[in-house]
Amino acid sequence: MIFREVEDRDLIAKARRGDVEAYNLLVSRWERRVYSYLVRLVNHREDAMDLSQDVFLKAYQNLGKLDDPARFSSWLFRIAHNEAFSLLRRRRPEGELGEACYQDRGPALLPVEMSLAVESALRRLSEDQREAVLLKIYQGFKFEEMAEVLGCPVSTVKSRLYSALEALKAALAPALLRGES
Repeated sequence: MIFREVEDRDLIAKARRGDVEAYNLLVSRWERRVYSYLVRLVNHREDAMDLSQDVFLKAYQNLGKLDDPARFSSWLFRIAHNEAFSLLRRRRPEGELGEACYQDRGPALLPVEMSLAVESALRRLSEDQREAVLLKIYQGFKFEEMAEVLGCPVSTVKSRLYSALEALKAALAPALLRGES
């Protein structure tokens, strides 16, 4: 059977019966997305790598508690959310580092500069707003799935996302479009 044809739910069923290779396939499928999500949340590659390992270990240990295998992705990202915010709470007293300002560069940013500007703008969002953007834009979750990951109502998720998108638009708009000359 081709790797992509194997459904997550089949792998979950096998992993629950003790098939470690089936769980390793699940990890292979999801590790890049989970790591990408975590690195943008915690802004530190090594921490994100450690957190990813913790997420997959906890998921393996608690696979029996997953009620609906069709909801594996939101369940997995909920674990990632919890791990990331535990780290952020422990780290908070250290304070935040200043960010370089890219918003006054004008309309002709190179792709690398645009990527840096977006990353910088994302870091300036609140943790709740940043996570909403990451789940929707970068991970492609539906609002209902996001609400499950974040543990809040869909209306709250939408509010966080739309306010975050407005803040990003304001931060990334060229100075000329904002009326500054």
